Amino acid sequence: MLRVTRRTPQEKKALSYAKDRRNAYGENDKSSRKAIPFRKRWVNRTNRHADKQALQVAEGRRDDVVESVVDDRVHGRRRKRWAKWPDESLGERLARRRNGRR
Repeated sequence: MLRVTRRTPQEKKALSYAKDRRNAYGENDKSSRKAIPFRKRWVNRTNRHADKQALQVAEGRRDDVVESVVDDRVHGRRRKRWAKWPDESLGERLARRRNGRR
């Protein structure tokens, strides 16, 4: 039989401060539903556009010199990236508020 240990209110609060997260980006937290997919689409579209522009030089007859230049442009280019920011824990947020910094 599984034995369940009960947590004290102090343990529950400490666990809540460690595990609960709050949006720290500074914008409306509801806007993330639209902003995150938009940013993913934007970065992929930008990379596809840059690749397409580099490949347009190689249209027409096949040429080894042009092919190597285009290959360098496509594979040598630094691709744009986007990553989400992690939310901060509730304990960190409350500690910042206590220190007077929002």
